[in-house]
Amino acid sequence: MIPMVDLKGQYQTLKDEIQAAMAETFDNTHFILGPNVQAFEQEAADYLGVRHAVSCASGTDALHLALLAAGIGKGDEVITTAFTFIATAEAIDYVGATPVFVDIEADTFNIDPSKIEAAITDKTTAIIPVHLFGQPADMDAIMAIAEKHKLKVIEDCAQSFGAAINGRMTGGIGIAGCHSFFPSKNLGCYGDGGMVTTNDDDVAAQLKKLRNHGSSERYHHDIIGYNSRLDEIQAVILRIKLKRMKSYNEGRRRAAHQYSTLLKDLVTPPHEDGKGEHVYHQYTLLSDRRDAIMQKLLDSQIGCAIYYPIPLHKQKVFADLCANLSLPVTEDVVKHCLSLPVFPELGDEQVKEIVKVIESAL
Repeated sequence: MIPMVDLKGQYQTLKDEIQAAMAETFDNTHFILGPNVQAFEQEAADYLGVRHAVSCASGTDALHLALLAAGIGKGDEVITTAFTFIATAEAIDYVGATPVFVDIEADTFNIDPSKIEAAITDKTTAIIPVHLFGQPADMDAIMAIAEKHKLKVIEDCAQSFGAAINGRMTGGIGIAGCHSFFPSKNLGCYGDGGMVTTNDDDVAAQLKKLRNHGSSERYHHDIIGYNSRLDEIQAVILRIKLKRMKSYNEGRRRAAHQYSTLLKDLVTPPHEDGKGEHVYHQYTLLSDRRDAIMQKLLDSQIGCAIYYPIPLHKQKVFADLCANLSLPVTEDVVKHCLSLPVFPELGDEQVKEIVKVIESAL
């Protein structure tokens, strides 16, 4: 059996270090916004090359709080992609704004900058590009559009921790970058966790209030906030994994490039354009025989999944909003995409085994 991601195997390599750090945390009994949270925020900011990293309870909360801190609210429109996890659009709705979905690029699966300007209205205040599957979006083009129309850019980096484009890490290009530490992510904890990165001092100050009941000083509440704090225990795990982030992403890229070499004549492998460094949160291919491949992999006890089978503009929750919306590239991709196992510890022989099963399916 080969899983989509081998968290158990990874834990075994970290077990002694994690347990020792946990024991120290339990002895300190400082569990909320403690020393490990503060240290992790600084270490993450240094790693990503940003001024501020403000942790919170989840990647969804990161998006929600970032929108609030950026001043996005009722009556606003936010342009984004329909080919993403629903949290991207949920967060827009949380603040009273309206998601406006545009189509994606056929090769990167990211929002197509050439489609953005046509969707801009006098209500548009922001763009949320998603660095899907670890592939950085075309931020130069997106930022140029945002500057021209005076829009804010909030990056959804839930799948792209450590990815870079033109030498800059994702999460440090727009006014804010939103990260998820869900266990299966490139940098994952052992529960929920999230973080917002920013180079804007005012946004960072607002985020710190929003995550902690609107307070920057104990029992002094300036605004209505939320209880969205990263757990100290999760910060312990994230600090241990962050030290290995470069090698973890290199391991994913190694496995992905081996897949692409072996599969290039069988399917359409993920695209790399040389502008950005793809960190392969998912290895997602395209094939006209996707369903046959998937069934053969499952029969062989090899993990695989469709991310995402129903794009957001086709979801019931957005039926009224998107009744007449057609996104042909997105709708074509969801019929042909399939994600294979990819994780830092995935061995060469395992990749060959998976490819052999795919060959037999075709």
